[in-house]
Amino acid sequence: MIARLVAALALAAPPQPVFAPPTPASAPAPTTTFHWQGTLSQGGLIRGTVPTGTVTVTLDHRPVPIAADGGFVIGFDRDAPAIATLVATLGDGRRVSQQLTIAPRAWRIERLATLPRVPVPDPVFAERRPPELAAIAAARARVTTASGWRQPFIWPAIGRISGLFGAQRIYRGEPGAYHGGVDIAKATGAVVRAPADGVVILAADHPFTLEGNLLMIDHGLGLNSAFLHLSRIDVRDGQAVRQGDPIGLVGATGRATGAHLHWGLRWGEARLDPMLVTGAMPVAN
Repeated sequence: MIARLVAALALAAPPQPVFAPPTPASAPAPTTTFHWQGTLSQGGLIRGTVPTGTVTVTLDHRPVPIAADGGFVIGFDRDAPAIATLVATLGDGRRVSQQLTIAPRAWRIERLATLPRVPVPDPVFAERRPPELAAIAAARARVTTASGWRQPFIWPAIGRISGLFGAQRIYRGEPGAYHGGVDIAKATGAVVRAPADGVVILAADHPFTLEGNLLMIDHGLGLNSAFLHLSRIDVRDGQAVRQGDPIGLVGATGRATGAHLHWGLRWGEARLDPMLVTGAMPVAN
């Protein structure tokens, strides 16, 4: 059983990131093209700089935030299409366009032929869930001056990966929601650290029905992290955090079958694979 699980995890392991985030220069050389480094795949992330004189940038007609020095970060959803088009509009009205080819991924799929997709409705859940979702949406809509998106990310906790990004169950032929983050098995009370600089955009003052004690950190330019099932949150809303700062403790609050940390990473509406941003899980000391 253990051998089969290890083999399945190895099969579903994502490609490793190939970028080193660009370091902002005091006087960048003029450029007429996009420059970027990263992983062009479903769940992947790229960082780069725009052509000199760029006023606005879009990805498939959606606005892309850019820093004052022309830096940007872009993420690709788990189900991103094969082609994306990046367009910069310059101050003189010219446009620079680049087509990106997004590599597909093979996801871990579990088929459950005897279970229905939707459980029996819970009236308490139905009452509590809408305001929770509204709070999460409001947090993601906040814009901060955080610049953690420039950094190489670190793992918020070191441990066994017990849940893969993108994994999905099929109930009687009907697909359920895919797993939108990475689960790290740790004992209750283990320290969780900020994977990059950021600003706290949500520090729940009570456990949410699914997420439990939920903490969200904005890393700037639309990139943000969510940490679920915490036993304790040690930072407050609006607080600036530095990479490596302790931000909370692992727990099993909300809908969790055991103590673990769920780390979700998003760029705008795109859910990203944390393993493509951090690289492989380090070996615990």
